[in-house]
Amino acid sequence: MPKQEFNEEHKPLAYFISFRCYGTWLHGDVRGSVDRSHNAYGAPFLAQDEQREYEGFRRLRHEPISLDEKRRPVVEKTIREVCEHRNWLLRAINVRTNHVHTIITADRDPEPVMDTLKAYATRRMTEAGLWQHGRKPWSRHGSTRWLWTARSVELAIDYVLNCQGDELPNFDEWDAEDN
Repeated sequence: MPKQEFNEEHKPLAYFISFRCYGTWLHGDVRGSVDRSHNAYGAPFLAQDEQREYEGFRRLRHEPISLDEKRRPVVEKTIREVCEHRNWLLRAINVRTNHVHTIITADRDPEPVMDTLKAYATRRMTEAGLWQHGRKPWSRHGSTRWLWTARSVELAIDYVLNCQGDELPNFDEWDAEDN
């Protein structure tokens, strides 16, 4: 049976949207990274480069940010409220100390969805006195993966809810293994 790459409507069923806290994963990190010049689908991550990571750290405008036990619930509640208000289906969410994972079905491309989530989460943390206005809590951009099949959505939800700490899988390859 051939791999099903798209659903019948040729629209993604959901997006796997992730974004990190400012300064928590710099280019050159041992985990690999993607920069503006190396950002193509399926391309390998940049290799570890201690000098590049150090230079990135030196350029930080403020210390790396973490989401503590007070910030995490504010971020999660805000994302839930934004999704409800915009009529986006939030299928899964996991707010960690240094990043946020969501699975969302929305009526637009994932980048504006991610930008909206980050903006409102920042605003709500500021309103709650948990963030200083004018400072940046999030890294530039994030990760936006398009999920085309029901199985990809199912596997991404499972990863977000149950598999934190593991290496991020390639949901498309998982799909191929199941067919």
